[in-house]
Amino acid sequence: MKKKSTVLRRCVACKKLLDRQQLWRVIRDHKDGVVLNDGMGRSAYLCPNEACLEEAQRRKRLQKALRCQVPETVFQVLQKRLIPSIGLVAKAR
Repeated sequence: MKKKSTVLRRCVACKKLLDRQQLWRVIRDHKDGVVLNDGMGRSAYLCPNEACLEEAQRRKRLQKALRCQVPETVFQVLQKRLIPSIGLVAKAR
């Protein structure tokens, strides 16, 4: 049996190299603009934590990686996703 290899991606904010399934994917789609998770196009990855989200927003890391403007609504959706993630980390301990 073949063992699946992990696919590593780098967070645009903290520059850590992680398994892509641990990161949020932000895509510049040729039809729909900037979307999350699903789509084809240029991608940027972000750690699902508040520090990386703030760093990416403050230093325009997603805009630079995607080479386009990222709407404020994308950051708002990612901010909302943080709240359930924090609860899951607390339960895991």
